[in-house]
Amino acid sequence: MQNVILAGKIKTEDKFNMLDDLIHYDKELFLFLNNLGNENWDAFWLLMSDKTGWVNIAVYVLLLNLSYSYLGLKKTGLAVVTVVLMIVATDQLANLLKYGVARLRPCYDPEVSDAMRLVKSHCGGKFGYFSAHAANHFAVAFFFALVLKPKFRHLGIFLMVWAFLVAYSRIYIGVHFPLDVLSGAVIGLILSSLFVKFFIFAIAKFPK
Repeated sequence: MQNVILAGKIKTEDKFNMLDDLIHYDKELFLFLNNLGNENWDAFWLLMSDKTGWVNIAVYVLLLNLSYSYLGLKKTGLAVVTVVLMIVATDQLANLLKYGVARLRPCYDPEVSDAMRLVKSHCGGKFGYFSAHAANHFAVAFFFALVLKPKFRHLGIFLMVWAFLVAYSRIYIGVHFPLDVLSGAVIGLILSSLFVKFFIFAIAKFPK
């Protein structure tokens, strides 16, 4: 019996050690990537990180136009409603996990804050797991890549690159660790696949 209890404790300790190692490597990778930046590129990455920046607005407008040309007005409206619901769900999940996991953003983490570049004028909220920016943009990119694929076959490549740039910008400007961004991207893809199924079910109610 004692051997079983001892084995259980060792396994638990191993799991904690693995998690500590993962977090340690995540912080090292963050510092490496974040410190690759320089002032010549700061404006570009700040622009990519800005949801209301002209680059991201241009992508949203493009997606609306492509959706309208392929789906028509009613189904495009339904797509917009679906995406809004998807983003709300993603944001709420992000807020829940940020306070549940309570992982500090890099700029609040004493282990890295003195060695990093904070490009933004402010750090944001105290906790950063997971990145809602990454989740939202990967969710939007994957949603429209799937919905518009029958007519615009290569659109998905462009959208995935766009989502990657937005997600990476969060590391560059110093507000998220790589694991925050990677987790956000995966969660965004999962939620997007679910909302695509909802959208396909919903448009079946509309006549062609």
